[in-house]
Amino acid sequence: MKCIGLIGGMSWESTAQYYRIINQDVRQRLGGVHSARSLMWSMDFGEIEKLQHEGAWEALADQLVESAVALERGGADFVLICTNTMHRLADEVTAAIRIPLLHIADPTGEAIRAQGIRKVGLLGTAFTMEQAFYKGRLAERHGLDVIVPDADDRARVHEIIYTELVAGIVRPQSRQAYAQIMARLADRGAQAIILGCTEIMLLVQPGDTPLPLFDTTTLHATAAVDWALSGTADGAKIVSK
Repeated sequence: MKCIGLIGGMSWESTAQYYRIINQDVRQRLGGVHSARSLMWSMDFGEIEKLQHEGAWEALADQLVESAVALERGGADFVLICTNTMHRLADEVTAAIRIPLLHIADPTGEAIRAQGIRKVGLLGTAFTMEQAFYKGRLAERHGLDVIVPDADDRARVHEIIYTELVAGIVRPQSRQAYAQIMARLADRGAQAIILGCTEIMLLVQPGDTPLPLFDTTTLHATAAVDWALSGTADGAKIVSK
């Protein structure tokens, strides 16, 4: 079994879900009391969130690279960034290490295409919804037409993530707000919804929309197990390079 390197803590609420999903999946596949070989570098999200909203991406890149290099030196065979937003810096991380980076958008894109879906709504932080690093990869590598909520809805989605979900707060009124936003995306032709922030899976459940949901946390974690148990260094051949 290969060793999974996890760059987490962004926030730890979703990183805890990564750890749970990965280990449950390994136990289910191998039986008995098996668990995953893994290393984790957990960031202080208080520092990360401040730098994100200041637009200090160069400083954030330095922190991510430091984490990835430490995991490589510690014996990780590949690396995951346990957050969608920080994949804005995936290229910088990839350039700094010799081991592969499993990009969160790729198992998501593969899962969507496997169901024959081409037009999909994206929920996430404002950075993920509005910048090209995520939508562009889904379009260019996976042929998806990605649509996002309008400006007011994007602001609401972002606010709920940063004021509630990263702190483990789940409110029924926020679930209802997301349900209404997803309904508006469906009215614009979305055939499915990407839960493109790793904390959204704490709030949104399949019953909140008739559309299929693609939970990036679960898809990313499950793909990590595929890689860890595969016979090749880059598992399903989905790498950032």
